[in-house]
Amino acid sequence: MITEKTILYKYAVILAFITIFYNLAEGLISIYFGVHDETLSLFGFGVDSFVEVISGIGILHMLIKIKNEGEERDEFEKTALKITGTAFYILAAALVATAVFNIYTNHKPETTFWGIVISLISIITMSALIFFKMKVGKALNSRALIADANCTKTCLYLSVILLAASLGYELTGLGGIDSLGAFLIAYFSFKEGKEAFEKAKTDKLCGCEDNH
Repeated sequence: MITEKTILYKYAVILAFITIFYNLAEGLISIYFGVHDETLSLFGFGVDSFVEVISGIGILHMLIKIKNEGEERDEFEKTALKITGTAFYILAAALVATAVFNIYTNHKPETTFWGIVISLISIITMSALIFFKMKVGKALNSRALIADANCTKTCLYLSVILLAASLGYELTGLGGIDSLGAFLIAYFSFKEGKEAFEKAKTDKLCGCEDNH
């Protein structure tokens, strides 16, 4: 017999798949235009999306597992978190180093038009995912799903940063604005990396869950 709980878990799994495939597509497109247009903030945003794919796979595994086994984290999830954390740290360091170099050399992007387009699409998509993930999480009374919805807000913040940096450059032509966007993305990447390692060591579900 198919229960309401079973249906809700199916919705949660579908949302996890959407998150993974969206981030994969977003990452590919963002990196392509980031390299083509020489915009560091868009390139960093794209790499961050790829790291989010690794995180999303861990979340999908968790969803499949908790239906029958509960929400205790297993070794697969811990490993995925450690890989995610390491990737975020590397990304943060690379973005900071490149942003400093770009400022020193007065580098300017060719255009940040695609950064505006991609960030607007991402803001809409992430807002919808947060809404539906939170709705399903509350319906199932699942701390893990609610925490996942809260953590998705970081992706939304990154999209807003990319939009601000891209718009700022298009309006002013100041290359430093693109580098500033990269610095902010690096900050959130470092923060996500730290939270990933904290979650791997403890039963903490999300660095932002304490505020909700």
